[in-house]
Amino acid sequence: MKITRFTAWLVEVDAGPRFIWRNGLSGSHGDIPPGTRPRKAVIRMDTDAGISGAFEIGRGDAVVDLVRRRYHNFIGENPLLTERLWHLVWEVDRVEEIHMRALGILDQLCWDVKSQAAGMPIYQMLGGNDPKVPAYASTVTWPTLDEYERYIKMCHDIGFKAFKLHAWGDVKRDIELSTKLREWVGPDADLMFDGSAGWDYVDALEVGRALQDLDFLWYEEPMREFYLGSYTKLCEKLKIPVLAAETSDGVHWNMASWIEAKALDMTRISTFYKGGFTGAMKIAHMSDSFGMRAQVHGMGLENAQLCAAVRNNDYYEQLVMNEEQIRGLDKLGPLSIVDGYLNVSDEPGIGYRFDWDELDRTALNKVEVTERF
Repeated sequence: MKITRFTAWLVEVDAGPRFIWRNGLSGSHGDIPPGTRPRKAVIRMDTDAGISGAFEIGRGDAVVDLVRRRYHNFIGENPLLTERLWHLVWEVDRVEEIHMRALGILDQLCWDVKSQAAGMPIYQMLGGNDPKVPAYASTVTWPTLDEYERYIKMCHDIGFKAFKLHAWGDVKRDIELSTKLREWVGPDADLMFDGSAGWDYVDALEVGRALQDLDFLWYEEPMREFYLGSYTKLCEKLKIPVLAAETSDGVHWNMASWIEAKALDMTRISTFYKGGFTGAMKIAHMSDSFGMRAQVHGMGLENAQLCAAVRNNDYYEQLVMNEEQIRGLDKLGPLSIVDGYLNVSDEPGIGYRFDWDELDRTALNKVEVTERF
């Protein structure tokens, strides 16, 4: 089988619900200039076997440009050789400095084709663990304590048994909120806290000690990924597991440095920050060899397949934003959350379905790559 064509469409999309993160960190509309709409890229990879892979991703302008300038390198390659192609992307990255979210595009297109060719779901081809995955409700940052209580109790009522806070970035208020969360959901719920890299070592230590007293399952990304030495000290001081290296570049090579430095207790994996399925599984397997859990970060069709494949992952992350969105979580098709669980699709491929004629009519730009040069 050979890759014969890449097509990329630049498409405007709806902005979706507006929400915020901690103080100082942009929320959902932070990268949308006034008077404009966000842009995504839709990418199709065709093969001489008549099987196509399809994928969509944000930061559309940059991605379409990347396909236009660099994807000629992969014309004629065999998409079933996912390991080979994964490393070829890193050869391009050496001179291109590809955005982390774009590093896994080719890999996910290839796994889409590979899965369809085999007639098996991706999670089974990656090894397979369990298609029924518990989900946790991952909050946005709401302005008041009352709003947290309202929405978290709403999530509890529809079946969630695990909850993660994205709080305000204020040490005292965040400790108070964490204490309230334990009261609202009881002693048996799994709780997590995501600091969104907002603190220095002193503040991170204070919050971490409070979270371990509240029996939280993990303490996520309290500091920037640059503070490797401080992460090592934090892990030494705290009993609660520290989850980190979510946004650090370099996939398993970089994660090996974190593990060697004893700077985390759990690793972070995702298809979008860690080089697609292949990169995420490299970290998951390496983590497993150290007896460490590899927690899947983020939502979507790709990460759902990853959750069902990885033995040492605990949960699927489901962002919760407002009442309408929470009430509709059981109506998301293959990504529906029912009674606190995601049942991952057994259909081959990632699962994206597009109207190609409609894309041709509405796209702001279209790029086709058919020759290697």
